[in-house]
Amino acid sequence: MKVFVVGANGQIGKQLAQILKESGEHTVRAMVRKDEQMRMFSENGIEAVIADLEGSVDEIATAASGCDAIVFTAGSGGHTGADKTLLIDLDGAVKTIEAAEKAGINRFIMVSALQAHNRENRNAKIKPYYVAKHYADKMLMKSDLNYTIIRPGGLLNEPGKGKISVGENLMRTTIPREDVARTIMASLNEEHTYHRSFDLVTEEESISDALKKL
Repeated sequence: MKVFVVGANGQIGKQLAQILKESGEHTVRAMVRKDEQMRMFSENGIEAVIADLEGSVDEIATAASGCDAIVFTAGSGGHTGADKTLLIDLDGAVKTIEAAEKAGINRFIMVSALQAHNRENRNAKIKPYYVAKHYADKMLMKSDLNYTIIRPGGLLNEPGKGKISVGENLMRTTIPREDVARTIMASLNEEHTYHRSFDLVTEEESISDALKKL
């Protein structure tokens, strides 16, 4: 597959783009917002294109044209306010869903947040983020796209362990960003993840074995 990574300059996005590049199975096109970001990816041998989640659906659809799958890893970040959370994590995600439909790209993977589907279990400190993720996920599930929604736990900047657990309702714990990226790649062609959403944390099963049990 040729995979269009939205939020490619983010911490998960960068790792995913590199993993896809090195896979020998997939190719990647990174969506970024700035010229210097595009140059950085290009110098690393990764195709990149400039588009903005606060722009139009047509802009995103044009940037993704010719790809086989879209991965939405973008996030407004913890340092921004609720306004940016609304514009990026909700509206930006929905625009990307609409862009996928417009570009004829059926496979769509969304990076959400642990327990975003359960209002009762939201992290009160970042409630607007959880609300945005909840409704973006619902819009994806109501689309005609072949979706997978991955809801990782607390994200760590440490080497991946390659050991995970997936499920509908997992305890609030952590996972390295690298393992999230590797789970995304493994999900692209794993039919057990099609039209499924799941929590993702570090545990004892290999990524491939865990996904096959969904």
